[in-house]
Amino acid sequence: MLKINKVSNGRIVFSLSGRVGEEHVGELKALIDSETEGTRIILDLTDLTLAGHEVISLLERYESSGIELRNCPPYIREWINRHRVGG
Repeated sequence: MLKINKVSNGRIVFSLSGRVGEEHVGELKALIDSETEGTRIILDLTDLTLAGHEVISLLERYESSGIELRNCPPYIREWINRHRVGG
């Protein structure tokens, strides 16, 4: 189950919690893409418990494009770093 909370105060913070799988990629992309260009976006991953391969790829692309991954669990950080270097 995925739960997304949105807080806005000059920047947009999406808090992701639960398991994020392939079936959630479209929803997450739609949320991010719906925000005004130039708005600072933060993905708070404090309560993220599991992320599938496609989600890791998406998080890596978002971080590379300037979206902040806040409170990223160490194992997800490691997967993102491995994905970034092609391993």
